[in-house]
Amino acid sequence: MEMMKNKENKELFHVVHKVPSGDGPYVRAKHAQLVEKEPETAIVWFWKAINGGDRVDSALKDMCVVMKQLHRTEEAIEAIYSFRSLCSQQAQESLDNVLLDLLKGNLGWAYMQKGDFMAAEVIYKKAQMIDADSNKACNLAHCLIKQARYDEARNILEDVWRANYAGSDDPKTKNRVEELVLELDSRQPPPFLQNLPGLNLDDDFVNGLEQLINAWAPSKSRRLPIFEEISTFKNQLAC
Repeated sequence: MEMMKNKENKELFHVVHKVPSGDGPYVRAKHAQLVEKEPETAIVWFWKAINGGDRVDSALKDMCVVMKQLHRTEEAIEAIYSFRSLCSQQAQESLDNVLLDLLKGNLGWAYMQKGDFMAAEVIYKKAQMIDADSNKACNLAHCLIKQARYDEARNILEDVWRANYAGSDDPKTKNRVEELVLELDSRQPPPFLQNLPGLNLDDDFVNGLEQLINAWAPSKSRRLPIFEEISTFKNQLAC
């Protein structure tokens, strides 16, 4: 009798909270989402459900909905692009609807995906005026880097870095800023090279110029500092 009562209570619990029965990753994700009200934990379990093949159709869609609620729209869009091939054919239309909703909420990112960085820049600047945050700032810096507007991008990244250290100390933002700074450094020559108009870092140019200068230098002369700097810079680019 007691067992039947417990079973009925459990079934009632699932009905009231709209949580599916079972104990797999997807059920745990829904429990975290709807009962415990812990969306970050829910996302972790949704990922496990997708990777484990547990109700992948529902897990992917539900995870994207939770991500949107947490303003992690870009991750949700990337997740659909990356994992929709794991979903059934019947789920593709509903995934398209979810993707369309996400893209409408993140028009700047959609322009970035198309390679239209000027349009994306305009969108992100307007978005920053309405509701500024580090994620939009990083995306704006990315657009500027793609347009070779390195100084503007660097100023934005420096502001984000300072604000992040003074504020929430979000490791995700720090990692994004570090990645963009590395990309920026790989594209923007160091100051000593920027002052040499027309300098080509081609191997033949560097080696030929070095041989020409060394031919006029004493036999025991060492490699000139400028070539050490150029070589170091080229190695950094190669990495």
